[in-house]
Amino acid sequence: MRVSGFTFVRNAIKLYYPVVESITSILPICDEFIVAAGDSDDGTTELIRSINSDKIKIIETVWDPKYFVRGAINAQQTNIALDACTGDWAFYLQADEVVHQKHLPIITRKMERYLNTPEVEGLLFGYKHFYGDYWHYQKVHGWYRYEIRVVRTGIGVRSWKSAQSFRRDEKKLKVAPADAEIYHYGWVRPPDRMKQKQIALDSLHHPREWIELHHPDKTAEFDYGSLKHFALFQETHPQVMQNRIAQMDWRVKGDSKSNIKHKHNTLRIRILSFIENRILKTSVWERKNYILLRNP
Repeated sequence: MRVSGFTFVRNAIKLYYPVVESITSILPICDEFIVAAGDSDDGTTELIRSINSDKIKIIETVWDPKYFVRGAINAQQTNIALDACTGDWAFYLQADEVVHQKHLPIITRKMERYLNTPEVEGLLFGYKHFYGDYWHYQKVHGWYRYEIRVVRTGIGVRSWKSAQSFRRDEKKLKVAPADAEIYHYGWVRPPDRMKQKQIALDSLHHPREWIELHHPDKTAEFDYGSLKHFALFQETHPQVMQNRIAQMDWRVKGDSKSNIKHKHNTLRIRILSFIENRILKTSVWERKNYILLRNP
């Protein structure tokens, strides 16, 4: 069995993406790792080269503004990396997603188990969305709890929409559970860098007029609001994240009065979250871009 890892990235240093941690978290179980490295102006490509692994293959790309519509550039860059994968399986991580070392043997066994089961087109992972700091995470309605991160190669799989997931011939993939998690650190940054990341991401989805309207002060710090309704993380983070966590130099202001701006803190979302987490024990209203096989 041959496994390819793949990702895309641009300006990871400026925007505080843990891309080195992301890549190295799964590098031990990959035979190669393909990186579509965009035209960064902060030394990101050189940072990736500094990992100094002969498994890593960098494809230098230029981001075409014509794809800066509804996040299409993310899918286009993902597909560039995916098309270069030579493994039986392709393991995708975005630049702010990390896998705990405890899950690597489990994931490997799953890929081996389904290697010769063509009905299984991918593996489905659980998610922990960390928010504000490394000790709180989202467990509320509206945040996706599962997503595809391993796909079978050679069957026409393509990145879907803004690269959150994958489809084949625009149809949902049939997947088996990976029994592993993705640790998503996309909302854990110094407040000023979080603001810049938000602007950069919005710029890939909306025209300039929208950006000017919604981000009139581009130097403002992002307000995380209160974290009192968030789940507490009491486990361990991946080993590759330890240095970054130790360097955390900001504090989320828990007494912020502007948390109403955040959808997850509204009364409606808190009620829906209570129903899902405490009563139903599942998310019944979540959009699921996959078909979960029961007995593959």
